[in-house]
Amino acid sequence: FVLWWITVLNIAAPSETLTQPDSVTVQPGHTLSISCTVSYSVSSYYTAYIRQPAGKALEWIGYHRAGQTLYLKDSLKNKFKINADSSSNTVTLTGQNMQPGDTAVYYCARYPQSLREYVELYKNIRACESHKPPEGAI
Repeated sequence: FVLWWITVLNIAAPSETLTQPDSVTVQPGHTLSISCTVSYSVSSYYTAYIRQPAGKALEWIGYHRAGQTLYLKDSLKNKFKINADSSSNTVTLTGQNMQPGDTAVYYCARYPQSLREYVELYKNIRACESHKPPEGAI
């Protein structure tokens, strides 16, 4: 089986939170579903999903805001969908036909609204790297 280790990432103000499950296990060929419940309005801000395979660079999957256009990386459009539900303030990433090559740390984050927030996002992801599970757990 393939194990995805899910890490919570919060780049917003201290009063805002993003909550995901600690980990998700998916059989190869099956569907991945990760829900991120947030304290801000998913109708007002975009929420992004980002992944980082072990030893590799960060990869933006896409971002979505309730009632707005969904943006996905071109090469991942047939693999992932993101849905923002304003009634529950939940943003869900769904991945189809998941394979061992999709094993990664998956982050949800409020999409940056400014250059300063892009810098904060980068710093927070780097800080999260020190909290990754031990090798072999991914």
